[in-house]
Amino acid sequence: MRMLEQRIQQQFFDSADLLYQVAEPLARPLADALAAIVGSITSGGKLLVAGSALAPHAASLFVEGFERERPPLAALALAADPTPLRALGLPGDVLLLLDDRLSEATALALVEAAHGKDMSVVALTGAAPGWRAALAETDVLVAVPHERAARVRELHLLMLHALADALDLQLMGEQDPA
Repeated sequence: MRMLEQRIQQQFFDSADLLYQVAEPLARPLADALAAIVGSITSGGKLLVAGSALAPHAASLFVEGFERERPPLAALALAADPTPLRALGLPGDVLLLLDDRLSEATALALVEAAHGKDMSVVALTGAAPGWRAALAETDVLVAVPHERAARVRELHLLMLHALADALDLQLMGEQDPA
């Protein structure tokens, strides 16, 4: 039983270590991602989220809000398939691609579909995806430098919450102290 407890504890330690390692290096790319999303939304565009099981949660953060009330924003979770993106994407929209373990072909097809609709891409990925060369200069890559999908997904969830919080700050200003 003790060995099992140690293994469970190690999951927490590994996650905490990664959080400390990436907090500073990921702050700038996340701020760039937020700028792309805010630019699209304030210009009448929408956020289309695809790639992982976190997509519905990510879309809900923008539609329903994060920790404070605000008007809903246009965001929609899509299947990890370029067809819905081609059907719903419009120029000026942003694809938020969550790639914690997509096949390279699927991720590349999603990026190409977004570019085909004159959309920007904000990609939250694991370590150096092989398809990254397909990203345009105006796209934003936020790569978690880790190989384990579980650690990457944990960071993606935290990054989504950080983006939602920063979006609320950008759109609504500081929250009054309670």
